Amino acid sequence: MELHVVLPDESPSMPVDTLVDLARAAEELGYSAAWLPDHVLPPGEYGATFGGVYEPLVTIGHLAAVTERLQLGTSVLVAPLRDPFVLAKQIATLHRLSAGRVTLGLGVGWNEQEFDALGADYRHRGAITDDILELLRHLFSGGTAPYQGRRFSYEHGVFAPIPDGGVPIMVGGNSDAALRRAARYGDIWQGLPASPRAFAERARRLAELAADRDIVPALRIGWDGTTPVERVADDVIAYRDAGAAQVAVHFGEYQGTFKRMEALADALTGR
Repeated sequence: MELHVVLPDESPSMPVDTLVDLARAAEELGYSAAWLPDHVLPPGEYGATFGGVYEPLVTIGHLAAVTERLQLGTSVLVAPLRDPFVLAKQIATLHRLSAGRVTLGLGVGWNEQEFDALGADYRHRGAITDDILELLRHLFSGGTAPYQGRRFSYEHGVFAPIPDGGVPIMVGGNSDAALRRAARYGDIWQGLPASPRAFAERARRLAELAADRDIVPALRIGWDGTTPVERVADDVIAYRDAGAAQVAVHFGEYQGTFKRMEALADALTGR
């Protein structure tokens, strides 16, 4: 099982070098990947609900330049709020410049006010996300013009760089729709915590839907230090035994995140 970190939500009071320091620390502590959230124009302050203020793809480019082994990804980027052609170019560029260390985690979004603020289509966000994934798969696999999709098409144009081996796609969410989307388009499925038994049921359902495709089952949980680290380690092991190949942990506020990262890594050593 891989242990991942969800980097803390940025705030005006957080020192600008904190994310760099934590990404480097995660690499040294043996965390396999670091994830960043995404909201463009939320209706409330950034923080526990809406994540960090920094744009995640720009931030990933910065972190990739100051780390060597750490995988980097979005958990999750709100796909219907992005131009899919620009998104494809950004991700392919990041993938090439980071020597293949980028995973694109996508979701449909959930906050209607944010969609309204950006003039985006909230009602059809699931179908739009599917169409974006179809286009990304075409472009990342070296597909050429013309391309005719339900919403996104082009008659002429050359896409580059083509990511070597493709870009891993992670789809987040526990719903049946999220599982169907992960089974069709994803390489990784990242669920949300309910219980190890519930996770195992969702993972089995994903395997049924994926049929002849192998999708990595993963999970994202939170720990802010208010419960004993041994209990969190027990939870991680329980989810591992329920089938999670990756567990990403959000450690709460940036103050104390390093100590919590270190404590959990130590608690899981040898288990």
